[in-house]
Amino acid sequence: MRSLLLIRHGQASFRAADYDRLSPVGEEQSQRLGAWLASCGPTPELVAVGPRQRHLRTAELCLGSARIDRPLLHLEGLDEVDHQELLARLRPDLEGPDALRAELKQAPDPHRAFQKLFATAITRWISGAHDADYTLTWPRFRGNVLQALRTLADHQAKTIWAFTSGGPIAVIANTVTEAPAAQTFKLSWPLVNTSLTRLRLGKQGASLVTYNAWPHLERTEDQHLVTLR
Repeated sequence: MRSLLLIRHGQASFRAADYDRLSPVGEEQSQRLGAWLASCGPTPELVAVGPRQRHLRTAELCLGSARIDRPLLHLEGLDEVDHQELLARLRPDLEGPDALRAELKQAPDPHRAFQKLFATAITRWISGAHDADYTLTWPRFRGNVLQALRTLADHQAKTIWAFTSGGPIAVIANTVTEAPAAQTFKLSWPLVNTSLTRLRLGKQGASLVTYNAWPHLERTEDQHLVTLR
């Protein structure tokens, strides 16, 4: 059986000037994942990464902890949505990370406030009514992700790990389960940092085996490491 393990990146630096780097928690999550995978699963024959620094750093720490040395296949289709552009098109006053940080600083619960804004921005983006506003439309984003899936499925490797973000994982899970495309991001919101989504790759296509699992963080004393953003 051929398998594809989709790995969401570790916790990024929410509300920092540079979101696209792992927080200390994100680094620990990634190392814990590598140690768990080394003890529980087969060694990957192919490792793919998205283009963001948080994807690469998660892969480096995970593979280092698992003592795995593999060349990395870089795939643009494993990239995340541009949340800054999506928020700026919804709310032009939020263009730029400084404006967004200032907005969230005023909220009693910054994570909840961001989630509400982002969900509304996603709804506007996928509606198709404002495609001319965006550098990358929803259909193109989805198409890029599915092309990355085809690239990985066509590879001869039996065991593949792919380090990516919640958006691509949601697109892939939504597609292989034949769920309505408009509901894709309902699968993204609950994804835990460094969670595992496993697909079986067969002659009839990909099928979902497990979704959003985090066995490496399930001990009671590790609950502080279970994060969504």
